[in-house]
Amino acid sequence: MNRLKLAATGLAIFGCIGLLSASHAEERVTYKSAKTGTSYYQMGVELASAIKQGTDGQTILTVEESQGSVQNVMEAAVRSGNYVFTTPPSLVKSAQAGTGPFKNRPKESFAKIRALFPIPSLTMHFVVHSDKQVDTFDDLAGKTILLGKGTFGANEGAKYLKLFGLDGKVKIASAELGNAAEALQNGQIDGFVTAGSFPAPNLVQAAASTQVALVSMTDEQIAKTGRAKQIIPAGTYAGVDKDVATTFLPVDAFATTDMSDDTAYLLTKTFWAQKAALSKTAPWWKAVEPEMIMSAGVKLHPGAIRYYEEAGVTIPEAMR
Repeated sequence: MNRLKLAATGLAIFGCIGLLSASHAEERVTYKSAKTGTSYYQMGVELASAIKQGTDGQTILTVEESQGSVQNVMEAAVRSGNYVFTTPPSLVKSAQAGTGPFKNRPKESFAKIRALFPIPSLTMHFVVHSDKQVDTFDDLAGKTILLGKGTFGANEGAKYLKLFGLDGKVKIASAELGNAAEALQNGQIDGFVTAGSFPAPNLVQAAASTQVALVSMTDEQIAKTGRAKQIIPAGTYAGVDKDVATTFLPVDAFATTDMSDDTAYLLTKTFWAQKAALSKTAPWWKAVEPEMIMSAGVKLHPGAIRYYEEAGVTIPEAMR
């Protein structure tokens, strides 16, 4: 064999090896979630494990800490490639319309955001010590309540107190929400407000160390909030032996059109294939259903659309 043929043969073999290696190369995805120690950061860790297992290690999610949903959306304007983040769909709509916290940002920067799949919703919890005899929101008058600072739960909690006629009637404790369980047990506060998928870790912790109760909303109060109704089943938390009516805000996982259709398809398909396994290890995944993505009202990634069509989920034209 002459040198020219030998070189050609070598290049051909090298090319085949290169193609084989590329076909088995890891796909790396950044997953921007929430602050460490929160339920949503924990969900990100669970999801990363599920995606790795569901793709036989070929797709790796690297979970990044975030200061909140607004930051996640802001970064979508400058991140490229496989960037996945979580946020309520209402914030994506706000970014694409150039309103709210995105008012002075060029809305074109957010036009490439696309939805993938829903994750457990933000559920409002109004928690009190069970010996405080709080059965309704009116009973919160004169009580000391910890709201926390800068979170969805803190802002939503303050809004609800005002809507329900308790503005100025409730003493707001000045402390971080991370100290809520200890503060409740020590009697420093009468209750606290937290938002997260149930069972919420900080409330599980509080219920394990002291007797807690949840304040239920009436249908009239829920209507005032403008949010959707959510029932937290009896027995979700130790000592809470009745259903609790409250509100929730949907949360979804989003990417951008910089992500390839094949990667978006694989992520979406793998998530739903692993959902049952996720639900066995973490109960908050149980309530997630494919139809929930319709509440996003944001365009779906073409790769995600391919999966939902295969699964028989009807996609509105406005979300294509």
